[in-house]
Amino acid sequence: MSEERVMELVADGPLLVFGGPYSNLQATQAILAEAARRNIPSQRVICTGDVVAYGADAAACCDLIMASGIWVIAGNCEENLTAGALDCGCGFEEGTACDLLSRAWYAHANRQVTAAHRAWMAGLPYRLIIRLSDGRKLTVLHGGVRDISRFIFASAEHKDLADEIAATGCDGVIAGHCGIPFVRQVGPGVWINAGAIGMPADDGTPRIWFALLTPGEAGISVETLPLQYDHAAAAAAMRAAGLPEGYAAALGSGLWPSCDVLPPAERARRGQNLLPAKLVW
Repeated sequence: MSEERVMELVADGPLLVFGGPYSNLQATQAILAEAARRNIPSQRVICTGDVVAYGADAAACCDLIMASGIWVIAGNCEENLTAGALDCGCGFEEGTACDLLSRAWYAHANRQVTAAHRAWMAGLPYRLIIRLSDGRKLTVLHGGVRDISRFIFASAEHKDLADEIAATGCDGVIAGHCGIPFVRQVGPGVWINAGAIGMPADDGTPRIWFALLTPGEAGISVETLPLQYDHAAAAAAMRAAGLPEGYAAALGSGLWPSCDVLPPAERARRGQNLLPAKLVW
């Protein structure tokens, strides 16, 4: 990972953050419409990476995100597609259900993504430093500080989160990759995961999730919020493309086709309706 690919943003208003479009065109259209509905301009909209993954419309999602002018962090999928790798680099153990399923969608995405898309991906930053009006800083990254494909869930140990935050040199982290939204106070810092829009949050509902950061007199209000979209159309597109049924079915059921990557705490909460969360930091 090149440490040179770091960019900065001075936040002068609310920020909308989302993760993992995953080649889901309908979800990508919905989240950009939500930002417009909230009057949040593109320069304050951030995607935590993996624009391309499980869904049917890798090329169309790239085109839409590129045209939107929003901030995008490089995810492991962008990194591997740029490098010409043979798999997504998602961190799945070889031979697991997630590993086997990923081979089909990665090949589909690899066929759709053009040279222009790969050139755009190659220029994406690995980190975005957000300078807040109160002098604090947030780092936006994809997975972990040292491992782009590290899964960090809400059940992570306090020390693990604190060490990751400290390694950034900032006061908090906004991350993606794990696909389930959460926000945690970590000492004086904060860890925010906006979830993903390309797949539901394994909570038994087809909703997708994003995060909203709003400055106020008491601090920064951090919310994780659900969003409805046309998941049936997205699933139909996946089936028409011959992609794995497990992920297509997940768009409607709200349950992932495998829980290989989930820690015990997250496995125990599978299928339980997530609630919006709010923290003033």
